[in-house]
Amino acid sequence: MSHPASKPDTRTLTTVAHTTFFLLLGASLVRFLLRHPGEPRTPWILALSITLALLYVLGPALGAAPTTRRLLWLGLVVTTWMVLVVLAPSFAWCAVPLFFTALRTLPPRAAIVLVALLTGFVVIAQLQLAKSFDPNLLLAPPAVAALATAVFVHMERQARAQRTLIDDLIRTRRELAATERREGTLAERQRLSMEIHDTLAQNLSSQQMLLQAADRTWDTDPATARAHVRTATGIAAHGLAEARRLVHDLAPRELADGAGLAEALRSLDAGPDIEVRFHLEGTPTPLPDRVQSALLRIAQGALANVREHSGARTAALTLSFLGDQVVLDIADDGHGFTEPRTGAGTRSADRGHGLPAMRARVRQLGGTLTIESTPGEGTVLSAAIPLEPAP
Repeated sequence: MSHPASKPDTRTLTTVAHTTFFLLLGASLVRFLLRHPGEPRTPWILALSITLALLYVLGPALGAAPTTRRLLWLGLVVTTWMVLVVLAPSFAWCAVPLFFTALRTLPPRAAIVLVALLTGFVVIAQLQLAKSFDPNLLLAPPAVAALATAVFVHMERQARAQRTLIDDLIRTRRELAATERREGTLAERQRLSMEIHDTLAQNLSSQQMLLQAADRTWDTDPATARAHVRTATGIAAHGLAEARRLVHDLAPRELADGAGLAEALRSLDAGPDIEVRFHLEGTPTPLPDRVQSALLRIAQGALANVREHSGARTAALTLSFLGDQVVLDIADDGHGFTEPRTGAGTRSADRGHGLPAMRARVRQLGGTLTIESTPGEGTVLSAAIPLEPAP
């Protein structure tokens, strides 16, 4: 798993290595041309230098993974450089950025072997250029190579450990959030069960007892029976009020206090990095509470998917009143996904728990949910719910 925080550092290190390589290659070529003008090997040096530069430019296009093409490319670069060093020892210091390339491309043991081989060529080349034996030329290149390799390997291990730690933290946070949701659901179920037991169940029990008493005394004492029925009617009215209160408490808070669906949709957001725009089309008409609640929940779920999966920068909510139906469209400019499916009965595009819940809400209201997505062009989710004709 790659992390955005590590990408800028990697790009900076890669840019420095590439720049260093071309500076050393250019300096070595200029040094050779100035000190050895007009030699027969000059055309070969020019051709090999250009070839090495072109090969090095092709490297980023092959990626950093140790694929067959990448390994073949590295072999060609190293071979061309070795031939250059044999013909002109001044090109030996181009091996320094090649150390970095080898360490990034090869497994650790193979990379260390290649670095040792490159270091040996550097030592031989420097001894050839020296007029007399110099111990520094024999010891300095291996010391520099060993230090660079040790630093790089240590940084790679630290980066790998950091990536593992970040993955563990993300996984723990998701598990904690799931646990909190489950605990919240259980607590809400317990609260509702207690509310229903203490209000609706008790009222229904009282009504049953009163109606049974009225049935027993209907022929012998009609006045008492009618009193029982009137009392049961009052209890039923009280129970109806309690049921409406429970339904109101379960409604989305965005629709509380008489707020309309359009206002609730306009107030939604998908996080600080995504701009959400709302559009209203057609003439708004009063919608049943369950339709408003379902469309609001669908919009919230769709924006959660946009935030977590799409990589989008903008999302657009469009609420359209079309006379016989109301349509909610949620469109984003994210990366989309392959093999889109449309239709209310299709489940292949349901990549998580959100879309099945949306389909269930729409299906309960007799509507349809349509999803259209193209890789690189975003996703459009459309929920259409039929409306009963006005009397």
